[in-house]
Amino acid sequence: MTDSTKPAVLFVCVHNAGRSQMAAGYLRALAGDRIDVFSAGSEPGNAVNPAAVAVMAEEGIDLSSATPQILTTDAVRQADVVITMGCGDACPIFPGKRYEDWQLTDPAGQPVEVVRGVRDDIKGRVQELIARLS
Repeated sequence: MTDSTKPAVLFVCVHNAGRSQMAAGYLRALAGDRIDVFSAGSEPGNAVNPAAVAVMAEEGIDLSSATPQILTTDAVRQADVVITMGCGDACPIFPGKRYEDWQLTDPAGQPVEVVRGVRDDIKGRVQELIARLS
């Protein structure tokens, strides 16, 4: 359940193992308790991408205990903003929700330098999102 006085953001990618986990980690770290943060995947993986965990640790954000979650209709329903990252048509669409699609490189199987670039791109987008929601 979300606190109706603050916005709720749902980050969605296919496996909920890289991009959406990094975005959720940044939003939690940068916005604190001002925004409710959720992430999910249309086909969740077994674990968060170790490279994503490593590059976020470089930023002081611990994703080591994060686990991929299945995307549910309820998760979308409770979100004010749904940010998709390559999940295509798997994301349910509800009237009155704000949707954004962030075109980001999938970090799966990429070298750490590429994953750092994805991380840095996500950080900038999350900072812009916080500014828009504040």
